[in-house]
Amino acid sequence: MAAVAVASGVDVSLWLTGESSWFALPGRAAEFELPHAAPLPDLLDSILAAGRVTLCTQCAARREITEKDVIDGVRIAGAQVFVQEALADGTQALVY
Repeated sequence: MAAVAVASGVDVSLWLTGESSWFALPGRAAEFELPHAAPLPDLLDSILAAGRVTLCTQCAARREITEKDVIDGVRIAGAQVFVQEALADGTQALVY
């Protein structure tokens, strides 16, 4: 959904939480396959090119993932940033 939104010109902020946290690491998205879906590395690259990808601070800490570990363009941030983004004027959240 996020990749389609980016391709449609929507300002996208994708948050990686829980087990999706691992996709912030180089090569990990390539290990995931889902039948009938576009390759995850391609989708992630398209979002990174035109949107924002954030790894949850606590999710990263629980997995011992640091800023030096993640793919270029992925940031690590917490609840304060999430709330700031979600409550910004003109923001519409879509969780799917």
